[in-house]
Amino acid sequence: MERKNAWTTYEGKDLEELTALAEDYKEFLSNGKTERECVKQSAALAEKAGYHNLEDLIANHTPLKSGDKVYRTWMGKAIVLFQMGKEPLEAGLNILGAHIDSPRLDLKQNPLYEDTEMVLLDTHYYGGVKKYQWVTLPMALHGVVVKKDGTKIDICIGEKEDEPVVGVTDLLIHLAGKQMEKKANIVVEGEDLNVLIGSRPLKDEDKDAVKKQMLNLLKEEYNIEEGDFLSAEIEVVPAGKARDFGLDRSMVMSYGQDDRVCAYTSLAAMLKVEAPQRTACCILVDKEEIGSVGATGMHSHFFENTVAEMLALCGDYNDLVLRRTLQNSYMLSSDVSAAFDPNYPGVMEKKNAAYFGKGLVLNKYTGARGKSGSNDANPEFIAKLRKIFDDNEIAFQTAELGKVDAGGGGTIAYIPAVYGMNVIDCGVAVLSMHAPWEITSKSDIYEVEKGYEAFLRNCR
Repeated sequence: MERKNAWTTYEGKDLEELTALAEDYKEFLSNGKTERECVKQSAALAEKAGYHNLEDLIANHTPLKSGDKVYRTWMGKAIVLFQMGKEPLEAGLNILGAHIDSPRLDLKQNPLYEDTEMVLLDTHYYGGVKKYQWVTLPMALHGVVVKKDGTKIDICIGEKEDEPVVGVTDLLIHLAGKQMEKKANIVVEGEDLNVLIGSRPLKDEDKDAVKKQMLNLLKEEYNIEEGDFLSAEIEVVPAGKARDFGLDRSMVMSYGQDDRVCAYTSLAAMLKVEAPQRTACCILVDKEEIGSVGATGMHSHFFENTVAEMLALCGDYNDLVLRRTLQNSYMLSSDVSAAFDPNYPGVMEKKNAAYFGKGLVLNKYTGARGKSGSNDANPEFIAKLRKIFDDNEIAFQTAELGKVDAGGGGTIAYIPAVYGMNVIDCGVAVLSMHAPWEITSKSDIYEVEKGYEAFLRNCR
């Protein structure tokens, strides 16, 4: 049951491919800090690889045939790609499913206010975070503002070297005696995560002079008025690019690697596959960090509706065929796992933990304590995957998310499993998960991309 460190198996070609993949991945992370940015990049890469917008085929009633490559976006925050296989859709799909949302701070709808001649933005944190980690960091503003006339204004402030950054302040250690006595979950409270964005007052103004100055700046530079925040979606995220981590450059440090490390490797594998036996599919969705809810989360019918549209273009749609198509599918829920951290060994059970350098991680079940909320994959499916990975020399390991009573977590796996398809969690091990800056191993990224590609080609 011992697993080799994959780094020890690489030759020159492997290292070249690994390095190229890591560079492309870092670029994707640096330019994709929101769901919309990830979808925009994914669609552009898909089109470059010969994929066509499914909406155009639907509008023109264009039949689908084996080998066709199509994609569809939904509300700018989810995307699904298909490559038609040699077998009919009813035989089932091979699906890679990941999420592209990450923990962050969201601006409230009425966020802008002045206090003691400082102007701040009020936020509501998104997803599971240790709130104290989000202070005293350089932060950037990403998102979109939609004006009443429908005009969309894309926002990205704080990523270029000559742009200002913003952030949340913290109490100085000299006055933090009472603060340091608090439990970690209330050292910094949610309502205290207010983002400082300015301190310069407008001349000849007696009241809210700093806020008025800021509103003038927003109007002049971005054509944004205070009322436009009501129909905006602006995320506060760590500023800065993804970078190599470690003196040996063996790791990647970046914001948002949960779950964009699995989203990017799923996309990369999908774009490399040609002429699959079964139809290959990659779906990247929103809202997993808050329960996969909403119109762009996995609980929505976006994916099911899109498969129905595909069947219609194949001239083979009815409800029974749709149900058979989904039931006969196989899916890797491409999500991250917790990497063993030698600084915190007490929360892990070493025989069933994920380690850097040991490759792709299979999580038979997630959930909490008594497997609450888990998908719990079938051993027949796991055996099939073991053979695929071994036959294709993919380094892989199995893991649980910490000790039985230490905590737990969930993914989108249980949602598509409702259709009766075989689903298992399968992804990359991450250190400092849900922190503003997360760490992954380049070796694991490389093995996961190869494993996803082998799954798309060979699972049947």
